[in-house]
Amino acid sequence: MESADTTIFDLLVWLGAALSLLGLLGLGWCIIKVSRAKRANLDDEAMRAVLRKVVPLNMGALFLSVIGLMMVIMGISLA
Repeated sequence: MESADTTIFDLLVWLGAALSLLGLLGLGWCIIKVSRAKRANLDDEAMRAVLRKVVPLNMGALFLSVIGLMMVIMGISLA
Protein backbone atom coordinates (compact mmCIF):
# COMPACT_ATOMS: atom_id res chain seq x y z
CA MET A 1 0.00 0.00 0.00
CA GLU A 2 1.07 3.53 -0.64
CA SER A 3 1.94 5.87 2.15
CA ALA A 4 -0.32 8.87 2.63
CA ASP A 5 2.60 11.13 3.55
CA THR A 6 2.78 14.42 1.73
CA THR A 7 6.29 15.34 0.69
CA ILE A 8 7.71 18.76 0.02
CA PHE A 9 7.66 17.91 -3.69
CA ASP A 10 3.92 17.26 -3.61
CA LEU A 11 3.44 20.64 -1.99
CA LEU A 12 5.70 22.21 -4.62
CA VAL A 13 3.54 20.74 -7.39
CA TRP A 14 0.28 21.92 -5.83
CA LEU A 15 1.62 25.37 -4.99
CA GLY A 16 2.94 25.70 -8.55
CA ALA A 17 -0.42 24.65 -9.96
CA ALA A 18 -2.15 27.25 -7.80
CA LEU A 19 0.25 29.98 -8.96
CA SER A 20 -0.25 28.99 -12.60
CA LEU A 21 -4.01 29.12 -12.16
CA LEU A 22 -3.76 32.53 -10.51
CA GLY A 23 -1.62 33.77 -13.41
CA LEU A 24 -4.08 32.35 -15.92
CA LEU A 25 -6.94 34.16 -14.18
CA GLY A 26 -4.89 37.37 -14.34
CA LEU A 27 -4.33 36.91 -18.06
CA GLY A 28 -8.06 36.36 -18.54
CA TRP A 29 -8.79 39.55 -16.61
CA CYS A 30 -6.39 41.48 -18.85
CA ILE A 31 -8.09 40.12 -21.96
CA ILE A 32 -11.52 41.11 -20.64
CA LYS A 33 -10.30 44.61 -19.68
CA VAL A 34 -8.83 45.31 -23.14
CA SER A 35 -11.84 43.78 -24.88
CA ARG A 36 -14.17 46.09 -22.98
CA ALA A 37 -12.01 49.08 -23.87
CA LYS A 38 -12.11 48.13 -27.57
CA ARG A 39 -15.89 47.76 -27.50
CA ALA A 40 -16.22 51.19 -25.85
CA ASN A 41 -14.71 52.79 -28.99
CA LEU A 42 -12.36 54.97 -26.97
CA ASP A 43 -10.30 57.61 -28.65
CA ASP A 44 -6.60 56.94 -29.20
CA GLU A 45 -5.37 58.63 -26.03
CA ALA A 46 -7.93 56.92 -23.77
CA MET A 47 -7.11 53.53 -25.29
CA ARG A 48 -3.41 54.14 -24.70
CA ALA A 49 -4.16 54.97 -21.07
CA VAL A 50 -6.07 51.70 -20.60
CA LEU A 51 -3.29 49.71 -22.29
CA ARG A 52 -0.64 51.47 -20.18
CA LYS A 53 -2.41 50.20 -17.05
CA VAL A 54 -3.01 46.68 -18.36
CA VAL A 55 0.44 45.86 -19.78
CA PRO A 56 2.26 45.65 -16.40
CA LEU A 57 -0.52 43.50 -14.98
CA ASN A 58 -0.38 41.31 -18.07
CA MET A 59 3.37 40.83 -17.68
CA GLY A 60 2.99 40.11 -13.97
CA ALA A 61 0.31 37.50 -14.60
CA LEU A 62 2.43 35.88 -17.30
CA PHE A 63 5.43 35.83 -14.95
CA LEU A 64 3.33 34.28 -12.18
CA SER A 65 2.06 31.61 -14.53
CA VAL A 66 5.57 30.76 -15.76
CA ILE A 67 6.97 30.57 -12.22
CA GLY A 68 4.09 28.27 -11.25
CA LEU A 69 4.76 25.99 -14.21
CA MET A 70 8.45 25.88 -13.29
CA MET A 71 7.52 24.87 -9.75
CA VAL A 72 5.32 22.07 -11.08
CA ILE A 73 8.10 20.77 -13.32
CA MET A 74 10.64 20.93 -10.48
CA GLY A 75 8.30 19.12 -8.10
CA ILE A 76 7.58 16.35 -10.59
CA SER A 77 11.18 15.86 -11.66
CA LEU A 78 12.62 15.87 -8.12
CA ALA A 79 9.95 13.65 -6.60
